[in-house]
Amino acid sequence: MPNSDLKVLGEKVRKERKLAGLTQEQLAEKVGVRRETIMRLEKAQYNPSLKLAIDISRVLNAPIEDIFIF
Repeated sequence: MPNSDLKVLGEKVRKERKLAGLTQEQLAEKVGVRRETIMRLEKAQYNPSLKLAIDISRVLNAPIEDIFIF
């Protein structure tokens, strides 16, 4: 995935996480990863697996297509 796509993805995750009223730590706990994973995702340093993308979209109660670029 190009870095520009990862940047957009990170911004969308951060926006949706904040709209849901969750900290990085809380989101990480709910999807079963470390806080560092969420931090790296939001900083465009991590390309999530499909499973993690689905888990994040479910926790954030947002359609996967609204957050993740495939």
